[in-house]
Amino acid sequence: MNSPVSAKPLALVTGASAGIGYELAALFAINGFDLIATGRSDTTEQAAVDLARHGVQVTPVRADLAQAEGVETVWQAVEKTGRPLDVAVLNAGRSIGGAFLDTDLDDELALIDLNVTSVVHLAKHVARHMAANARGRILITSSLSATLPTPYETVYGPSRAFTRMFALGLREELKEHGVSVTTLMPGATDSEFHARAGMNNTAFGTGAKKNSRKDVARQGFLALMEGKAEIVGGDAATKRTALKHRFMPETLKAARHARKAKPRP
Repeated sequence: MNSPVSAKPLALVTGASAGIGYELAALFAINGFDLIATGRSDTTEQAAVDLARHGVQVTPVRADLAQAEGVETVWQAVEKTGRPLDVAVLNAGRSIGGAFLDTDLDDELALIDLNVTSVVHLAKHVARHMAANARGRILITSSLSATLPTPYETVYGPSRAFTRMFALGLREELKEHGVSVTTLMPGATDSEFHARAGMNNTAFGTGAKKNSRKDVARQGFLALMEGKAEIVGGDAATKRTALKHRFMPETLKAARHARKAKPRP
């Protein structure tokens, strides 16, 4: 016999194996959502086991979203459930630290594929699915870096600026279809994000004061459920920085970021 279809709401969370993505997935699980939890690493399955301890169904999907095939694998997992998707969290992303003269072009093109192309690709499926059901919520992770030039993360910041504007534009389009879109803009967070970007030898490295990933995830979750347009994820100082960025010259913001992100000798 086939197992009965769960009556719980269903959430898709990309980048759910660690960091902010895992904490977001945990919040949905705690609040009674079944999950499709995606990740690229071999920790994806263990993360799913941990999340299932909250009494929900968790389907792990290991896929590289920088590849179109990976995006399609994730969406096929959603369709296989035969259930309406209530929430989609498009969170997967990465950075690359270092001088643009020194960084690898293929790595940067792969970053664009993950941070930009995969978001558009997956959002196309999600938006059409939710619009057809006349309901749904989408959370798209951007970054505080979307509000300034990011020297020594020269490709990352623009990728997140795209993500932010894409989410805000999509939000306006989908209003009439009963679908809300929220943008999460975290500041520096206590995850492996900067270490994986090769930035341990910068002001963002070991010992740097960073926001709690649990707090950032909680703020994003609440903003999504309240239907807000966007939320800066982090403490009061992070939110003040975002406000200051509205009025600071881009050249000044670039110089400030360069001092923090430039690799130390």
